[in-house]
Amino acid sequence: MEKLHDSLLLQILSRLGDSADVACCRVASKSFNAVFPELRSINLRYTNIWSKDSSSMVTTSFKTVFLDLISKLRMVESVCIDVDVDPTDEDFAKEWLPKVSKSLKSLSLCFPPYDIPNVLPLISAYCRSLVELHLDFGRLSVVNLNPMPMLTSLTLELTRLEDQHLTELNTCFPNLQVLNLVGVRELKDPKIHLLNLQTCHVVVYDYPPSLTLITPKLITLKIECFVPVAIHVEAPMLSDFHLSLNTIKHVVAFSPKTFEKLKTLWLGCLYTGSLLSEFPTTKTVETLTLDSRNHEPRDARDSKLTIRKVFTVFPNVSSLCIYSGAWSELEACLNAEDWEILDGRKGLKTICAYLDLVDPSLTFSSVGPMCWLDRCLVAHPW
Repeated sequence: MEKLHDSLLLQILSRLGDSADVACCRVASKSFNAVFPELRSINLRYTNIWSKDSSSMVTTSFKTVFLDLISKLRMVESVCIDVDVDPTDEDFAKEWLPKVSKSLKSLSLCFPPYDIPNVLPLISAYCRSLVELHLDFGRLSVVNLNPMPMLTSLTLELTRLEDQHLTELNTCFPNLQVLNLVGVRELKDPKIHLLNLQTCHVVVYDYPPSLTLITPKLITLKIECFVPVAIHVEAPMLSDFHLSLNTIKHVVAFSPKTFEKLKTLWLGCLYTGSLLSEFPTTKTVETLTLDSRNHEPRDARDSKLTIRKVFTVFPNVSSLCIYSGAWSELEACLNAEDWEILDGRKGLKTICAYLDLVDPSLTFSSVGPMCWLDRCLVAHPW
């Protein structure tokens, strides 16, 4: 180990996902211990080490270890804390944030059971150069929140956030390019209005009646809804769109320019055919994936999904992937004449279908018209 170059030793330590593993390497090797101060990241994750003592002792031990790591590193650019104990409070945050504020670029704090409402204002006060922020804990406050013009990536997960707080985030983080809102609760009528946003992922578990996105530079959008939500999107640069609706009722509204540049589209819902009816004719889509959350064959006719409807709405698709649920909907509404819409369609090169062979004769009669394609893949879903 002593013969390895310092840069290689440092790279090895950098690849370890937990600072506890780094500590083990330091104990085992003088070479690792010598290069350790040059490490630029701290990753503290929940292990059995933290669960052997009482809660207060665990918290004290955690704080001691964390502050010791900060004091030994010459520069800290990344901090990730993912523990299942109460690791911090406002006073503790005021103690360690100033020590890393000048160099810190990436910060991830995950304390799911706990409310630390004032952490975000503290981060905005100290970490003006922060580029990436991930927060996963209870209630979040934006009182006294400072602008963070350097921040380009924000992830909020399992956090309680009100509409006015989201509006404040829109104002204080004007240069966000990546936004992930995963299971954020207590939003009533959320509006995401970010002029520089390029990638957005929203997962809705709660019951906001609507979700609005006004994002002129958005390129990639993924929306997953597990409750009925009315969705309004204005994104003229959108190129890649993933929409998953796990409810029977849904309302989707798009501005006329939303799909002018759309190339890749993934659609999944209980009834795929009904969702297609809400889409305008979109000639730019080249890669289309259809999925269905409905695994009850007897209900598939309610969807009215046909191959004619698919190519009427998306006439220039060159690659089509159909998962087993959506294929079952197609079979339920099977009409041999529908396949005539593919005649002379030179742009279509590939169809990939995942099939449930409930009725083999019906399935193979459906597959037959696709044999002229450049590439036709038929696969069992398992």
